[in-house]
Amino acid sequence: MLVFLTVILLISSIGLIATVLLQSGTGAGLGAIGGAGEAFFGKKKGMDELFEKLSIISAALFLLSSLGVTWIMR
Repeated sequence: MLVFLTVILLISSIGLIATVLLQSGTGAGLGAIGGAGEAFFGKKKGMDELFEKLSIISAALFLLSSLGVTWIMR
């Protein structure tokens, strides 16, 4: 079980790094924190939506697998 979770942790971490780096920047600066970035630059389209969903999925997998590895190791 530990080996399985470690492999999932490794794959999800590489996937998370890749999807975050492949997303295009908006250049909104601190205005994007309050949601003002979408008001000026419009909604995300195409590949940005896909990368956003993939990054959320890989972040959730990373979180759950790291918690699982920690729980097994203690």
